[in-house]
Amino acid sequence: MTMIRVAEAARFLGVSDDTVRRWTESGSLTPLRDPAGRLAVDGLELARLAKKQASLPEDPARSGSSARNRFVGLVTGITADKVMAQVELQCGPFRVVSLMSSEAVRELGLELGSVATAVVKATTVIIETPQGRGVI
Repeated sequence: MTMIRVAEAARFLGVSDDTVRRWTESGSLTPLRDPAGRLAVDGLELARLAKKQASLPEDPARSGSSARNRFVGLVTGITADKVMAQVELQCGPFRVVSLMSSEAVRELGLELGSVATAVVKATTVIIETPQGRGVI
């Protein structure tokens, strides 16, 4: 079982430490103690709660697609020259960066503050973990 300390659990869910503590007091999460005696929660239980509470913005494109990794967000940066552009989206707590033609930026009408969807379909997705196991 992976135990995750309250501060890290709060960071993963985008809430305060106090909120996670209230969830342990109310029974939404089972309180555990790590080897040092600090309050922690079970990683699997936290993952289930995170999935249950996930609230995604509606995808403005509403198109059919085989791509499952869709991130709706706000355009927070555009750096463009005559040919190429770098577009940054803030999708909740995640920053997504795309390189595209400057022509595509114009055709899509992208500008700072506009809503856009980053669609990711890759043959390689790398997943990394912290060194070792146990408490995060």
